[in-house]
Amino acid sequence: MKKTRVVVTGLGATTPLGGDVASTWKALLAGESGARNLPWKDVDALPVRFAASAAVEPAASGRLSPERLERLDRSQAFALIAAMEAMADAGHEAGLDPDRLGVVVSSGIGGLHSALDGYDTLREKGWAEVSPLAPFRQPPNGPAVQVGREFDARAGVHTLVSACASGSEAIGYGAEMIRNGRADVVIAGGSEACIHPLQMAAFGAMRAMSTRNGEPATASRPFDKSRDGFVLGEGAAVLVLESEESALARGARVYAVAAGVGYSAEGHDIVQPSTDGRGAAKAMTRCLADADLVPSEVVAVNAHATGTPLGDVAEINGIRTAFGTAAGGLAITASKSMTGHLLGGAGALGALVAVLALHEGLLPPVAHLADLDDAIDLDIVTGAPRPLPAGPAAALSNAVGFGGHNAVLAFTRP
Repeated sequence: MKKTRVVVTGLGATTPLGGDVASTWKALLAGESGARNLPWKDVDALPVRFAASAAVEPAASGRLSPERLERLDRSQAFALIAAMEAMADAGHEAGLDPDRLGVVVSSGIGGLHSALDGYDTLREKGWAEVSPLAPFRQPPNGPAVQVGREFDARAGVHTLVSACASGSEAIGYGAEMIRNGRADVVIAGGSEACIHPLQMAAFGAMRAMSTRNGEPATASRPFDKSRDGFVLGEGAAVLVLESEESALARGARVYAVAAGVGYSAEGHDIVQPSTDGRGAAKAMTRCLADADLVPSEVVAVNAHATGTPLGDVAEINGIRTAFGTAAGGLAITASKSMTGHLLGGAGALGALVAVLALHEGLLPPVAHLADLDDAIDLDIVTGAPRPLPAGPAAALSNAVGFGGHNAVLAFTRP
């Protein structure tokens, strides 16, 4: 049976580089950094004192009223802002059949700020002062619920929680909803807002984050010999997925085809991937098969590449395994070098970058890469954006999550 073809008709984002897609993309092409010092009291007591915080605060987005923001967790506000932009971009501001509209928006952690703020209120003022909205601000499904309510989505509202692979899995599941006939349109993506002293301390205790406190703007260094961990980021990215039949019927602009998805699990360690990259390789191989692609048809990969010493090399080893001799023809970028790591939102933002790279014909460079690791011998894009070949082409977006989750998305030009 022929699979329903799924296309991308809308994009939305609020990131450490900009409050929308246009500003984020411009900054990516320019190689800019979203990492900055944290202005907190007593920040000097923390092991890591910087992060890639949102470039535009939700209150300054112009999309949500102060009254509405009061009722939302920060992760929910980011998701709504990105979804509103994406739906407007797709031309879906009105007229959709709610029974044919789905939402899959993920968050790896959910309402961390709301949970901790609520606990502080309980301790300091007593239970009667705790907000009755607290149970709705805290769960990871909160962003999806808020987006579903905003657009009256009734085909299904879902949240897949798989750490740093959550956003990618959301897009993959959204495409499956359309393929399986459950929906014609799905709002899919990821959102995260956990730049908080607790997270800075916890990831610092893991030795997972960069400790370049004196040079935050260049701290995220995927593939560089001097890389020392990831930079925590926040924000959201959303893609509007649609059946090709629906998009053609209304004359919609199509950015790309959501051609395939591949999943795997490491079965190895709670944090570290296998050094040979076999888990990532399996997800990429399955993704290519699902998309009916051969390795030589892929021109670009937006790598997960967070800047951890082991993770970056393992992923490159996985790419070599999955692509074989075709690996030498890939142009590889790592957008986290500029955006930082959005955890549950990272896979969605990585996918958005891959889609725009195909659509615009330009692949953003890896920033802050001065001394390439000797173990990495593939074509890493540095310095300036790389023009991509014209004509039929595919790009992959990789995501790897703590706990051993791997999710890979394939996009092709329409």
